[in-house]
Amino acid sequence: MRLFAPLCCLAAVSPVLGQFGNNGAPFPNVTYRTGVSPNPAVVLGAQSNQISPPRYPSPWGSGEGEWADAYVKAREFVGQLTLEEKVNLTTGTGWQLESCVGQTGSVPRLGFRALCLQDSPVAGLNVAATWDRDLAYARGEAMGLENRDKGINVLLGPVAGPLGRSPEGGRNWEGFSPDPYLTGQLFATSIQGIQSTGVQACAKHFIAQEQEHFRQTPEARAYGFNITEPGSSNIDDQTLHELYVWPFADAVKAGVASVMCSYNLVNQSAACQNSYLLNQVLKNELGFQGYVMSDWQATLGGVSSVLAGLDMTMAGDIVFDDGISYFGPNLTIAVLNGTVPQWRLDDMAVRIVAAWYFVESDTKVTEEPNFQSWTFDTFGSTHFHVGPQWGTELVNQHVDVRREHGALIRKIGAESTVLLKNNGALPLTGKERLTGVFGEDAGSNPLGPNGCRNHNCDTGTLIVGWGSGQAQAPYQVSPDTALQNEVVSHYGSYESITNNSAITQIAALARRTNDVAGVCIVFANADSGEGFVNIENNFGDRKNLTLWQGADAMIGNVTKNCNNTVLVIHSVGAVELEAYKQHPNITAILWAGLPGEQSGNAIADVLYGRVNPSAKLPFTIGKARSDYGTDVLYTPNQPVPQFNFQEGVFVDYRAFDHRNLTPTYEFGFGLSYTNFTYSDLTITKLDAAAYTPTTGSAEPAPTYGSVDKDPSAHLFPANITRIPLFIYPYLNSTNLSTAYGAAGYGDNTFISEGALDGSSFAHTPSSGPSGGNAGLWDPLYKVCVSIANTGAVAGAEVAQLYVSHGGQYDPVRVLRGFEKVFLGVGEKKQIEFVVRRRDLANWDTGAQDWVVRDGVKVVAVGASSRDLSLTGTLE
Repeated sequence: MRLFAPLCCLAAVSPVLGQFGNNGAPFPNVTYRTGVSPNPAVVLGAQSNQISPPRYPSPWGSGEGEWADAYVKAREFVGQLTLEEKVNLTTGTGWQLESCVGQTGSVPRLGFRALCLQDSPVAGLNVAATWDRDLAYARGEAMGLENRDKGINVLLGPVAGPLGRSPEGGRNWEGFSPDPYLTGQLFATSIQGIQSTGVQACAKHFIAQEQEHFRQTPEARAYGFNITEPGSSNIDDQTLHELYVWPFADAVKAGVASVMCSYNLVNQSAACQNSYLLNQVLKNELGFQGYVMSDWQATLGGVSSVLAGLDMTMAGDIVFDDGISYFGPNLTIAVLNGTVPQWRLDDMAVRIVAAWYFVESDTKVTEEPNFQSWTFDTFGSTHFHVGPQWGTELVNQHVDVRREHGALIRKIGAESTVLLKNNGALPLTGKERLTGVFGEDAGSNPLGPNGCRNHNCDTGTLIVGWGSGQAQAPYQVSPDTALQNEVVSHYGSYESITNNSAITQIAALARRTNDVAGVCIVFANADSGEGFVNIENNFGDRKNLTLWQGADAMIGNVTKNCNNTVLVIHSVGAVELEAYKQHPNITAILWAGLPGEQSGNAIADVLYGRVNPSAKLPFTIGKARSDYGTDVLYTPNQPVPQFNFQEGVFVDYRAFDHRNLTPTYEFGFGLSYTNFTYSDLTITKLDAAAYTPTTGSAEPAPTYGSVDKDPSAHLFPANITRIPLFIYPYLNSTNLSTAYGAAGYGDNTFISEGALDGSSFAHTPSSGPSGGNAGLWDPLYKVCVSIANTGAVAGAEVAQLYVSHGGQYDPVRVLRGFEKVFLGVGEKKQIEFVVRRRDLANWDTGAQDWVVRDGVKVVAVGASSRDLSLTGTLE
């Protein structure tokens, strides 16, 4: 067991091109676009055993801009705290020992309660399919209100990591899209919606945790994989910035209160103690003013993590319920023996308290937690894990905080349903002579909507994936229920079979439906989730991109007997649909994602035309799994598994374009019940100041209050009742070399050069408070287009703007704008896109800055990434 020791030695590596490692590696048996080949420097930077360079000291928060008032209050508050009280703010109390999934220590004498942290992301993927910033904000606000009324301070979401490098990634559905621009926009507006309620958002997972396999050593070993450390995502610096960091810059710009670091290593250094990522990229370049918390059990060292920029450890213990922490009393010891300077602890505390003030938690979150995460019982153990002998009380008040959010859930469900194919079959009338519904995915789980813990089964209709991103459903409207209600309300005929193995009965009903010219509606799904759950050897990540529940055979049975079959897919991402796209008896295909509790009502709204589909795919659906050029590493390639991101920025549609492959359905694609035309593209160059790289250095690190260096002053108080396994900040001995097993009293030989230096740190060229250098956000161009509804039905269209940077190793095009517009029949409107400096820039690894390179920049606007009817050139 390593207490306050470094995870691995961090060799000093100069910041040269390729130091990080991956992009554009050659794929076998494919044709690249003429004149375009993989970037050798990026490939070189994504080899196994790449090393992350050290960056110290950890930048202290400046409290500039919109954070200024919060920092004034936080500094005054922290100045009143004792050493133990500061440590308490940074340390979780231990797994299952308090009400919330994570809970910090408190400062009772000053009225600062423990922070309650709770899982909350659910399915961002469906929000992405709406391409609607307003809906993203409304969902964030609704989630914030519900969490606030439960007494929760920190909502553990939204998600931009995983971004979605590989379509098989188990937790892709928690986030938004493999496109960083789309993710960044919806990430930011979700955060603003959450924090408008006084609840802190936590942007996660930072960074490059793109698969569940090998994310944690004990978890992998339980599955029979003999690894020694979590897997290492090996990434070159350009790819890191242009793809994976991009949406986190949007989050910081939006004022996100906290960021969660991930389980994986990045270039051989744990993400939660990677000084390049936390100190350099997040806190220096992006100017992040909030605090960094670990994922649960992702803290792999003490002093090493603190000095590398980690501010809070969760759930507090090293291994769940071992009663030991890398922080807690060991952080107290580290400050006393000088291996952590006081200014660093003070900065940790200030960041945590400033975030609390920044979102106005002090006035908006007035409820204490009125629930317990570990049981639904009304009464139970106060400290769940250690049992009733340490107290019992009312643990669940069963407060209903939902308001009328079901209407919003239904709206998002309908507006995120992508119409992929329609040969005139839709919309339905509800008066069809016979409606036959087929598939296990149409029906309810016979064990109830929450019959499988953490939704760790695929039984009945799929409304959410499994793991910590799921939520308990207060009810579930299945497609079978909603469609039956729809048909019966018109006194029509309706029959359903929700057993995929009922071969004879399915064939008979499909044949009878066909004979009377009715409609057959088939439901199928594909599931995934967090790595601690294994469903049929899908260890979080999917093994393939095929449908589950034996759906392919069931679909074949229906389509063989019914020539008007509508296929509805509930899935966590892409599935193989090429055969169904080409099938003459499949007259319509809809992708409905993970729509939640209102699933059936939402799909009924679309099928029967109450909602005209406007959703667009937030990912690409390829013809074959191999088309994506990326995949999950399923078998360890070393004792520390190496994930070599050699495709670089060429993920999803960028990979298909780069490799000259035609997908089944492209990124941004989605049909409507009406038609739209684009015209009148104009480009206006805006007046903007020249970009000026940031220079200079920070003022010396401040400290607040003083620390009594006498160990006896920090022993357990005599009047405290010590709960077993609870993490306290106090010492059990005045001998610092033996207290809590901390080895190497006063040993600082492993501490990197400059890590203890609070005199100053140099600002990076791209740095600036809350989002980086302000010049990166300057508008450079305004692009306007007109869109007209030329069909017979009112509807909304999502216009998309793409930019071609023009460089030798750049993607064909990248998304850099989208606007959703509602148009009545015959109506025409003009929409406007703003192109900012960062939209045209590339990351220069030598300059360590964003640079708009010379060359022609082309913009294209249209209905999808491959349906771009208007183009223009930027000066």
